[in-house]
Amino acid sequence: MQSGLYVVGTPIGNLSDMSPRAVEVLKSVDLIAAEDTRVFAKLAHHFDIKTKTVSCHEHNEREVVDSLVEKIINGQSVATVSDAGMPGISDPGFRIIRAARAAKVPVFVVPGATAAISALVLSGFPTDRFTFCGFFDEKKVREDNKIRHTIIYYESPNRIMDTIKTLATIMPERRIAIVREITKIHEETIIGYPADLINIEAPRGEIVIVVEPAPDRKMSDDEITEIVNDIVSNSTKSAAAELAARAGISKKEAYKKLVNK
Repeated sequence: MQSGLYVVGTPIGNLSDMSPRAVEVLKSVDLIAAEDTRVFAKLAHHFDIKTKTVSCHEHNEREVVDSLVEKIINGQSVATVSDAGMPGISDPGFRIIRAARAAKVPVFVVPGATAAISALVLSGFPTDRFTFCGFFDEKKVREDNKIRHTIIYYESPNRIMDTIKTLATIMPERRIAIVREITKIHEETIIGYPADLINIEAPRGEIVIVVEPAPDRKMSDDEITEIVNDIVSNSTKSAAAELAARAGISKKEAYKKLVNK
């Protein structure tokens, strides 16, 4: 193997999605930096990969990156893998790739499945423009609503129902696709307006949420008034922020509507 860093995508569920090239690279490199060596051991056993592995996860990545890059500088080949999918996409991998680039050592990619893109395609929502926001953050969702094209989030099954309720408040006019267990036996895509999905049975497994683009038309004054009546108990400042997020208007315009109510 040519010395360098090999960023290797692994299956997100179905082991048949492992590419022959990925197997070949992982068998041929000098060292594999795995997010969790115990998880990777199962994959390695299935494909008879006997390469030495070291742990490289979010808690020790800063400490081990320099030594891994040093090995590459000295002529070794190192592969990095996450527990599932492409390293660096809400998984460890970013720091070692950045360090390798800074050290001007070769970096190669061995593409594999990515849950975010797979869910986007399954949703049927527009794919010409989209923003991946990582794991859903309730503190940032009002700001996210200013993104008018397709949005993608990761979410855990423990929080999904609360997240649906939040989206029903902040993005009521935007349909969402809840895509779970991609490539696995129980793969499922549930699509609807958040308010219509509040009482569904809580989805289980690995979950991706795709939010469709905001409607082209602005809300009517009557629709905005309805939102105003719903949130008027808040302070004017916080109410203006919520009105702006839910109605797709500026905070300045929202503030005027509240003051003139």
